[in-house]
Amino acid sequence: MKRLASLLFVSVFAGAITLGAYKLFFEKDNFTIISQDNGSSNSVFNTNYTPTSASGSGINEVDFTMAAENTVNAVVHVMNITLSKGPTSIFDFFYGSSASAVPQVGTGSGVIISSDGYIVTNNHVISRANQLQVTLNNNKTYNAELIGADPNSDIALIKIDTDEKLPYLAFGDSDQTKIGEWVLAVGNPFNLTSTVTAGIISAKARNLGKNQSFIQTDAAVNPGNSGGALVNTNGDLVGINTAITSQTGSYVGYSFAVPSNIAKKVIQDILEYGNVQKGFMGIRPAPVNTRDAIEKGINNIDGVYIEFIEDESAAQEAGIEIGDIIKKVDEIVVHKYPDLTGYLSTKRPGDTLDFVIDRKNEILHIPLTLKERQTLVVPEMGLEVKNLTAHDKKVYKTKTGVKIIGVPERYRGYGLSEKVIVKIDDIEIGNIDDAYNAFGGISKYSKTVITMLGSNGERDRLIFQ
Repeated sequence: MKRLASLLFVSVFAGAITLGAYKLFFEKDNFTIISQDNGSSNSVFNTNYTPTSASGSGINEVDFTMAAENTVNAVVHVMNITLSKGPTSIFDFFYGSSASAVPQVGTGSGVIISSDGYIVTNNHVISRANQLQVTLNNNKTYNAELIGADPNSDIALIKIDTDEKLPYLAFGDSDQTKIGEWVLAVGNPFNLTSTVTAGIISAKARNLGKNQSFIQTDAAVNPGNSGGALVNTNGDLVGINTAITSQTGSYVGYSFAVPSNIAKKVIQDILEYGNVQKGFMGIRPAPVNTRDAIEKGINNIDGVYIEFIEDESAAQEAGIEIGDIIKKVDEIVVHKYPDLTGYLSTKRPGDTLDFVIDRKNEILHIPLTLKERQTLVVPEMGLEVKNLTAHDKKVYKTKTGVKIIGVPERYRGYGLSEKVIVKIDDIEIGNIDDAYNAFGGISKYSKTVITMLGSNGERDRLIFQ
């Protein structure tokens, strides 16, 4: 027994000597002492040990099933049937055209927004339609009626009549969406059943060339998905899928949606007023990425630099000045012009907004009440006209009419600039809406007489054919 105890002691002693020798002669230090002195040259990296939340975890920890179930039955297939003349021949020139109308079919998606059959889709999905048909996710097909459309926002409202209550989606608040938030794109592009793709919000307030304000997502969207739903993980409608950026015409990673707040406002205006009510503040921002902007030092400004203010506009009446920088509107931070135009697109004339302005490094809060649009470009001739100010009425000695402030190149030689249009044929022109409707009714195959006033009161008549 004593011999066994001696062997055990010798073994433990030998192991201790071996471990000590290894620690002393072979093992290198694997720690670093970091000084708390702020003046130290050592590099210090802060580490966050906060546990990640489920909502911010990987895709396997996010459940899309409930949002998909709540959405697919409210997304429909929209078929647009247009009639166009068939090919003509030399005999049509001598004996008149006898070609019959040929139906052409375009397709897209739509979103049911009320149980009684109102459906929102894209304007480009239903434009020039002679007949509209809607197929639900249960494969029932109905004829649809166009209620109204807004080409500027690419939003249209159609309706189907059915005795049954339809599943529909509630509008979410697109202003509260965040970059990196999970979203689903739901469409019915092939008239089979609704399809669902997932992605995240890649950017907000994207401008595709006309001062729009789109939500950008990497959820797969293809042409037939236009007019479909972009929903968050709660199943709330946060956008109407509209466009893709692709050289092939198919999805390559970028897709865009009209924010739900804009779509909702357009739809409400169509239902209440019959057209879209737009509130304007009457400014023009300084263009960025130009030599002039770089020379002025305003190319990299965070906000909207005001370069021009219209007379008697909402901005002028509120006391906003040229050179002011818009930093915020209500609770919306403004980094660039689409941030501003996107929010204004959700407002109407008469709405009062709180603007945060940087004026020569002084931050000001300025309330501004939006007004109706004072300028527009009329159809056919493309003239830019504006409502008359009190000063204009005094100078031109008239109470009605619209002033020409922009002339296309093809009409530059007619001396139209700064003239006031008071009549088109026999139609009296009181404001820009009258001018828009009158020019829209001009026929390409008949002459048009435009009656105008000059600044000295002389009356001119121009005949266009």
